[in-house]
Amino acid sequence: MSTPSAFDPIRIGPLQLRNRFIKSGANEGMAKGGTPSKMLVEHHRAIAAGGAAMTTVAYCAVSADGRTFVDQVQLEPGSVRHLRVLTDAVHGEGAAACAQITHGGAFTFLPELSTRYPRSASGGFNAAGVISGRLFRTGMKPDDLERTANEFVAAARLAREAGFDAVELHMGHGYLLSQFLSPAYNKRRDQYGGSTENRARFPAMVLRRVLDAVGKDLAVTCKVCVTEGFKGGATAEDAAIVAQVLEREGAHLLVLSGGMNVEAPWAIFGSPMPRAATEGLQNPVIRTATRIMRLWEPKISFHELYFMEHSRKVRAAVRMPLAYLGGVKSVAGVEQAMAEGFDCVVMARALIHDAQLVNKFRSGEATQSGCTACNECVVMMYTPGGTSCVLNAPNDAELNRTPAAS
Repeated sequence: MSTPSAFDPIRIGPLQLRNRFIKSGANEGMAKGGTPSKMLVEHHRAIAAGGAAMTTVAYCAVSADGRTFVDQVQLEPGSVRHLRVLTDAVHGEGAAACAQITHGGAFTFLPELSTRYPRSASGGFNAAGVISGRLFRTGMKPDDLERTANEFVAAARLAREAGFDAVELHMGHGYLLSQFLSPAYNKRRDQYGGSTENRARFPAMVLRRVLDAVGKDLAVTCKVCVTEGFKGGATAEDAAIVAQVLEREGAHLLVLSGGMNVEAPWAIFGSPMPRAATEGLQNPVIRTATRIMRLWEPKISFHELYFMEHSRKVRAAVRMPLAYLGGVKSVAGVEQAMAEGFDCVVMARALIHDAQLVNKFRSGEATQSGCTACNECVVMMYTPGGTSCVLNAPNDAELNRTPAAS
């Protein structure tokens, strides 16, 4: 069979996409106090107008204690009318909207978190807690697992009510579901720990319940790490087994990513974390966190398709649709990802730099993104206007203070 073009349509579960380009979930900083803003609407509308088939609203928490920061969307009844404005705007540009739903587990910087010991796969030292003051995490009991799975289901149903076309279960980067998948976090001795298959049991349970609840109406995708990027973390071989488990449960698509927020944030981006930009941050917690992380940051330089070697092992293990993520910034990179057997291409920084990039690739106006992989857009989420490329003008701070449905 011939290799499909990234501009060909594709069906993901019940959802038909106009092409194979997906905007990755990347924290926007556009939900002050948790309320989606008009800037968040405009951010995703522009990406839809720029030609992407689907844009992903990042980190929609399934519960109040599932947030990692205050200024994040929580999928609760009060957010539905604001998110409906966003999905209507995206649909008006001919694209689909995906809600990335997740729980932070032990990875949280929230000072008002109700518990001294945030929940995780297992108890023990909490690396993220060095900043939040919560130095220990507690292992989830059966009742906790049941409650959390139901929170994911409730969030998925609210996403459907808000007009989303898909939900992405975030199982990577150090959030709760990835804390079960990670051998560094999961030391359980029950059926949810031990082998890779057992560590995948709780994430698979969440997937199954979400599919049962909304899978006939929404595409249900999962974001997983092809490597956690540090010694003792999950590997590509683990990811291949996790993918097989999720394929058996019926996931419509896997988005392949990598790296962990605390242990290896540079691995997520394939390049060093920004230094000058983080020193200028007003938030002392985030500024201190980035300083600490830099103490063990290895020497690393960006190259396109930096997760390809790991992702190939997952591609070889399953037949289900897979989306390649990791440094795609050129037409040649897109074509290679498609030739390697991936079904979709996922981008974040390149589209933050230029929301029109997909249209420019299609027309031939551009063959390469102008994104420099400096990663300064990562810390822009903490600025008044939210995430933007530092090579462009900053976002409208007033628009970012205005609720979407106002």
